[in-house]
Amino acid sequence: MTTLPVPDSELLRLDHQVCFQLHAASRAFGSVYRDALKDLGLTYPQYLAMLVLWEHGAQPVKAIGEQLRLDSGTLSPLLKRLESAGLVRRERSTEDERSVTVHLTAAGEELRERALPVPRRMLAATGLTVEELRTLRGLLGRVTAALDEV
Repeated sequence: MTTLPVPDSELLRLDHQVCFQLHAASRAFGSVYRDALKDLGLTYPQYLAMLVLWEHGAQPVKAIGEQLRLDSGTLSPLLKRLESAGLVRRERSTEDERSVTVHLTAAGEELRERALPVPRRMLAATGLTVEELRTLRGLLGRVTAALDEV
């Protein structure tokens, strides 16, 4: 275990908490994403679900949940709203009635083109270079993997 280069008396300071910086960054991202996604008619969690479908095509609900780290109680209403908006279609498996696969509709496919500027807009908003963002994403991936092991 690595010791922190901070005296014990300082450990409980808010400005020394990585978790708080991640929380604050997440909230700041949420605000910028809210504006960037407004014209697409998507919330940030809906955008993430669409990213999975645009990248991988039709997916079982369970696979979408695993990729997004969302439980079915959170994911199901989100997918229902996407379906109501005409962006996805949910189909129950004929082999396993418990399994539901989510498919993009034509409107969902078309929305991908309108979403193309979002990642560049977010990159610009961070003030980071592409390389800095790659490094940050890699570090956050390592942190997430380590925390998953605890």
